[in-house]
Amino acid sequence: MYDLVANETDFLVVDKHPGVDFHSQSGEAGLAAQLQQNLGYPVFAVHRLDTLTSGLLLFAKSSEAAHQLAKRFSERRIQKFYLAIAKGKPTKKQGKIQGDMAKSRRGQFKLMRSQDNPAITRFYSHALQEGLRLYLLKPETGKTHQLRVALASLGTPILGDQRYGGGDADRGYLHAYCLSFEYNSTHYHYRSPPSQGKMFLTDNCQSCINTEWFSPEHLDWPTR
Repeated sequence: MYDLVANETDFLVVDKHPGVDFHSQSGEAGLAAQLQQNLGYPVFAVHRLDTLTSGLLLFAKSSEAAHQLAKRFSERRIQKFYLAIAKGKPTKKQGKIQGDMAKSRRGQFKLMRSQDNPAITRFYSHALQEGLRLYLLKPETGKTHQLRVALASLGTPILGDQRYGGGDADRGYLHAYCLSFEYNSTHYHYRSPPSQGKMFLTDNCQSCINTEWFSPEHLDWPTR
């Protein structure tokens, strides 16, 4: 279900595998329950990932640590960076996607033109092959399905994301790649490139991830 990335004094960092449910479903233990069972002590979820999404997750070891870390998320003091592979030709190859999100049909969300409480995502992209691009995403808000909706709004649904038109694939190609934040006067940075998915593992994709996108927190992110 996961790989343990870091075991700090107040929190854990795990790399969730794709296709794993965060919550328990139909009597089957989800990632959070399985992690707690494996560790033998309680842990507290700080944030979550959709079932199709792999990558980095924080779990606090106490309710106080959970409160402090959740507060940092709500105040946008934890930088999160994601990788995605999406189908089609985007309406723009880098920039900012911003708009309110509203519920749509069949459990979907849609991006609106209004800006009352907008979802904000900055991104870069890199051509992989005809009809496929790799995306580096920096969400500045934490709305449900935000990144999936953001890429679908460009006309480029995430590969393997059937809910938003990404079709069939060996996995859903969305991965929580990096976390960067301050906690108790210490800076923490975690980087975990995707290890599953044949398209993530191609030479072209790996080269981009491990060279120009190696340190996403230091990039000059687009503002428009």
